[in-house]
Amino acid sequence: MRNRYAELALPYIPRLLQLVDRNPYSPTYGCFDRSYWHYRTMDFPCGMSQEFVLPLALAYANPYPGNVFHNVARVRELAEAGIRYMIPSSHANGTCDDYFPFERAMGALVFSLYAASEAYQILGMRDEQVVDLFLKRIKHLAAENETGQLSNHQALAALSAYNVYLITGDDRCRRLAEDRVALTLSWQNAEEGWFQEYEGADPGYHTCTIDFLAKLQQKRGDTALLKPLLKAVDFAWHFMHPDGSYGGEYGSRNTYHFYPHGFELLAPHSEKAGQIVDAFLRGTARDKRYHNDDDRMTAHYVYNFLQAWQDYHEHRPPPIAAGRSTPQTIWLPAAKMAVSWNGREENSGGRYVVANLSKGGVLKVFDAAGPIASDTGLIGELTDGRVVVSHLVQHDSTITADPARNEFSVTGWFCRRRRNLPTPFKFVIFRLLLLTIGRFNANLTRHLLQKILITGKPKTQFRFKRTLRLESDRVIVTDFVPRDMPLKRLSAGADATSIYVANSNVYQESVLCRWRHVDPATLPVDGPWRVWRRAYYRGSGDALKD
Repeated sequence: MRNRYAELALPYIPRLLQLVDRNPYSPTYGCFDRSYWHYRTMDFPCGMSQEFVLPLALAYANPYPGNVFHNVARVRELAEAGIRYMIPSSHANGTCDDYFPFERAMGALVFSLYAASEAYQILGMRDEQVVDLFLKRIKHLAAENETGQLSNHQALAALSAYNVYLITGDDRCRRLAEDRVALTLSWQNAEEGWFQEYEGADPGYHTCTIDFLAKLQQKRGDTALLKPLLKAVDFAWHFMHPDGSYGGEYGSRNTYHFYPHGFELLAPHSEKAGQIVDAFLRGTARDKRYHNDDDRMTAHYVYNFLQAWQDYHEHRPPPIAAGRSTPQTIWLPAAKMAVSWNGREENSGGRYVVANLSKGGVLKVFDAAGPIASDTGLIGELTDGRVVVSHLVQHDSTITADPARNEFSVTGWFCRRRRNLPTPFKFVIFRLLLLTIGRFNANLTRHLLQKILITGKPKTQFRFKRTLRLESDRVIVTDFVPRDMPLKRLSAGADATSIYVANSNVYQESVLCRWRHVDPATLPVDGPWRVWRRAYYRGSGDALKD
């Protein structure tokens, strides 16, 4: 199955070669942000886009099966041009922007720094100006940190710093790597193994953090990170679905990320790591993986697939289904997530369930054939036009869990769904703020945007309650909404989200599951509640082709 990684990655290389400015006489030679240099619809280049240098460097340097780009001089030239373009496109202190001017985004900085420093080593470059940029970025990382708890960013900062240490021998880089590793590990839940992503566990970004730390351990040539990494693998194992898909809206950040390279690196130490990547590879034959293929994000997994091919572990374990042949329900109290399987997922009547109670009982149901149902919580419109949802993380929800009886419930508040879209007027005001206040305090701008777009959740006066009962071959969901709630319409979404996460709202097969709609006035009344009860099972009509 090793060659499957190359088959997945190499078709993306022509697209990356289209995105880059290939003209050596152009002032943007090497820029991968086509909306900036070609369409000219943006007024600054996205720094994240320069990570595309890494898949080009890998394709140039390695004889992957079917790789027509191996040893093509022009591919190397464009990869080097992309690395060098980071110099004029960065601020004086080495930082770069991602979504708006003067953002000085840590995410864009570390993703592009890792990719460029890795490509620099692969290509055997020697360029003092590039090294000077790398050191400026390390200096900035040592002096400042971002707001919010994003473990994957801290792990990648550590990996990037260690790469620059390997290039320069500057011990400040190694010390920074150690500091960011320590910070990342301090954000790992000791009992359950997950890494914090804003407000909780996100299995998708969790694979990114595993990947970055496993790469770092490989580069250092030690096993100092093995214990926390194995704990992290144990957590991730629960979210590899029986069809080979992974993650989804039950995570704190709604992502389907799956980075296989870290699991290949850990496969010699963990049977579960090997089972996870084997399930992923088998699933790709039926296109069960996620697709995050826009011009900004597509490189993330392209170079990861190529790296996974290089470090493929030849000894493969028994399939993941072998560890799930006995019915089991697992409750993860810190993550507030439930995982349950009945052991028949490979045959008829199977049901593999993942639910997040901190998100109002968001759940997905699978068997080996694919998604059975996806229920991302209630979404409704009030008579005054406000849209309300139950799927935002609420740490003050009342949750009861009885895994022995396969019963779970959550009571929380409906929150107003904010949908902030730009207008020409808003855009002008925002740019003026960035050019005045924002250019001097990037963290303040970021903090305000996080409150508006990610962590802010204006509660309404209306409560909701959801109960889940996991039966032998189905899931019974019962929703309670206030009888006096002035609802105009009500639905259970299959892929509804309400926070801004750049890597969410991608394509994976489960997004085509059915949205269920109901007329609130027709729901039966039980005391102060209107009650909506439904069942999810293979044949319930919620899957793509039931």
